[in-house]
Amino acid sequence: MATQDKEKDYFWHIIAAVVIAVAVTMWMVKKSEHGKYKTSAEAIAKDPAMSSYR
Repeated sequence: MATQDKEKDYFWHIIAAVVIAVAVTMWMVKKSEHGKYKTSAEAIAKDPAMSSYR
């Protein structure tokens, strides 16, 4: 019988890469939406009694 070279299993490397990619994508989306609600936050700070800002 001839000896066969075993292929290296990259399953866990692929899983780790996918997890890192998803985490980075979520972080980037959350960071980009941080300033989105700045005007609402300013309006709430200015007059917190207004029910339309809740």
